[in-house]
Amino acid sequence: MDFPSSWSSFGTLSHSESDGNKTYHALFSDLWYGLDDRRRQDKRMQIETVLLEKTRHMGSSSCKICPIISVFVWFLLFLFCVCSAKSLESVNFNEANQSFYPGKELHELKIIRAHLMKINKPAVKTIQSPDGDLIDCVLSHQQPAFDHPHLKGQKPLDPPERPKRQRSRFGMFFQENFQLWSLSGESCPEGTVPIRRTTEKDILRASSLSRFGRKIPRQSRRDSSSNGHEHAVGYVTGDIYYGAKASINVWAPQVANQYEFSLSQLWVIAGSFGDDLNTIETGWQVSPELYGDNYPRFFTYWTSDAYQATGCYNLLCSGFVQTNNRIAIGAAISPTSSYNGGQFDISLLVWKDPKHGNWWLEFGSGVLVGYWPSFLFTRLRDNATMVQFGGEIVNSSPSGFHTSTQMGSGHFAGEGFGKSAYIRNLQVVDWDNSLLPLSNLKVLADRPECYDIQGGVNGVWGNYIYYGGPGRNSKCL
Repeated sequence: MDFPSSWSSFGTLSHSESDGNKTYHALFSDLWYGLDDRRRQDKRMQIETVLLEKTRHMGSSSCKICPIISVFVWFLLFLFCVCSAKSLESVNFNEANQSFYPGKELHELKIIRAHLMKINKPAVKTIQSPDGDLIDCVLSHQQPAFDHPHLKGQKPLDPPERPKRQRSRFGMFFQENFQLWSLSGESCPEGTVPIRRTTEKDILRASSLSRFGRKIPRQSRRDSSSNGHEHAVGYVTGDIYYGAKASINVWAPQVANQYEFSLSQLWVIAGSFGDDLNTIETGWQVSPELYGDNYPRFFTYWTSDAYQATGCYNLLCSGFVQTNNRIAIGAAISPTSSYNGGQFDISLLVWKDPKHGNWWLEFGSGVLVGYWPSFLFTRLRDNATMVQFGGEIVNSSPSGFHTSTQMGSGHFAGEGFGKSAYIRNLQVVDWDNSLLPLSNLKVLADRPECYDIQGGVNGVWGNYIYYGGPGRNSKCL
């Protein structure tokens, strides 16, 4: 630090004053490098005592240096104030830094990273998707499903016997490369499965680690909304079912906030809508909380206890066993349908293998994705008692009003093809492992003023539904 030239006279103090000068220097050094509050107070008192004694001494010996001492006193007092303020500022800054990651948050962060290590398996190859996803090619026997005690040391099963089917007379709108990550031409090697890498940000968006990758638990009948979940579905019940098939129109509905989602899917269900509810679900969804964006994504889900402690989306827990190296569950779908424009749908089939009892998933015409082992379930271990097709959204009632999150295309069912979302070719699998058209389709909308549904049948589409809506409007508040 440079001092004004007029202060150079401090160096001309006589030898008799040198001890006092050393005292000043020692006190000045302590002040300059900062002290805690109590020590600063003690030093201030020492300064004042020494300066008072020195002033008295100089007053009797040499009045000529009194102005100098006066200036020096004021300089030290000023310097003390500045150093104290700087020291206090430094303490506050350090306290702020220490509180940025308090012990509890650091502990939670360690738990999150340990969970990521568990579900993100070592990759043979990693593919960068245009939407920002990282797709890891993981050896099939190292995927998360094989962390389950019942599957440890095993390998994926061979393909089962497929259901006997009726040929569709309506041209399919999907293509094999229907996901963004595969458009580059990159693919995972044989013997691996593509898995969307989960990030720290993905988990931090969830309400808790225990709820990450899971739907909100609910105990309700199908004919009532619960926990903000609202549906518009077609369904069949009253018989025994061994699977279901449908072609689901893909859109990119607007979702109002991070805490909501919009999806279109089929459900295979057994048990009541109480604690024993078992479901297998697949379709597409837009979920900013789960994925961090608004792309429609291919997904799977399962639960054996009404969404409470079991089950999860995709491969986020030990459950679904993937067997395909070309389809990444949880990855974005492309292209999507447009209003008054091109329409795109994906064909999905879920059925129970008559030989081993596992529930298999097929995409398109014969592309096996994988299976849910039968031991995951209680009620679905034998068969299903209900099948549903349709849409679901979460209404968090922002600002006390109904959400503006869209279902399907965001337009009501009455607008029809090219404007409203559809699901066509609705079928079920019977006891003989045969695909059959529906004979008693019923439709239900929890809030028809917000999202509605219409069912029908014709010689081209078979059984079908149109469904969806814009959410909040003049009649939906």
